[in-house]
Amino acid sequence: MHTVAVLALPQVIPFDLSTPIEVFTRTRLPDGRQGYRVQVCAQTPEVDAGAFTLRAPFGLDALAGADTIIVPGTNAPEADLHEPVRAALRQAARNGTRIASICTGTFPLAASGLLDGLRATTHWAAAAELAAAFPEVEVDPDVLYVDNGQILTSAGAAAGLDLCLHMIRRDYGSAVAADAARLSVMPLEREGGQAQFIVHDHTPAPAPSGAGFEPVLDWLRTNLATPLTLDEIAAHAGVSTRTLIRRFREQTGTTPLQWLHRARIRQAQHLLESTEHSVERIGAQVGYASPTAFRDRFKQTTGISPLSYRRAFS
Repeated sequence: MHTVAVLALPQVIPFDLSTPIEVFTRTRLPDGRQGYRVQVCAQTPEVDAGAFTLRAPFGLDALAGADTIIVPGTNAPEADLHEPVRAALRQAARNGTRIASICTGTFPLAASGLLDGLRATTHWAAAAELAAAFPEVEVDPDVLYVDNGQILTSAGAAAGLDLCLHMIRRDYGSAVAADAARLSVMPLEREGGQAQFIVHDHTPAPAPSGAGFEPVLDWLRTNLATPLTLDEIAAHAGVSTRTLIRRFREQTGTTPLQWLHRARIRQAQHLLESTEHSVERIGAQVGYASPTAFRDRFKQTTGISPLSYRRAFS
């Protein structure tokens, strides 16, 4: 039987801890046999889980016999990783054990060096911190999970369910995974990635750190429905196109047109949530003359279609 070791670190997030326990213990094979044996492991017998104290039945030595190790997120991702935990994870990786993380559980994997040179994800709110702390990791904040073969990472909360179902499908096929998904009241595959869940304040795009371009951004925000060219934006700013692009990237980290597209899509998200306007009308309201162009840009930015977004968030 496939053994899954769930590693409970200090300040473990209870939701992230319970997700693999529930999903894997309820997985049944076509003949009725249990698909997984789940063991909760920790460095110490008792683990602070915030609202309660967890007593783990197994120690770190259980990681050596596991087929899969899952590291749930913690409320203290910046905390130093204890050397025995780091050593156990590294040894498991050398042994070929599959290792996965949920939410900020990505941080211990990165701190162990297991993500060096790999693409990884985490909760969108912690993605910038992960990228800053571990520049050797290619952080992708827009996806629900990343499968590198032996090492897997997932975004926060419900994305852990997506990752567990994905691993079940890898282990036992789609039929078993679909049955596990039904028990979890989850689709086997969800549309889109984290981009659709990132909290925005309905301000079309973040202001730059410097104040120099704020009047230009204010003008762009009030003219989202107007087709604008680089030359028109540069003329309004009173600079050349080349200077506009350079200063815009310095202060916002992107180009004027990319910023404008993102601003339009954020405004479209707000309209989809708060109005009953048709998708075509909303597309026109945020500056897209073609409904097809609007749908393509919306899906490229958020990972799902405008109608799917409305069903999820209106």
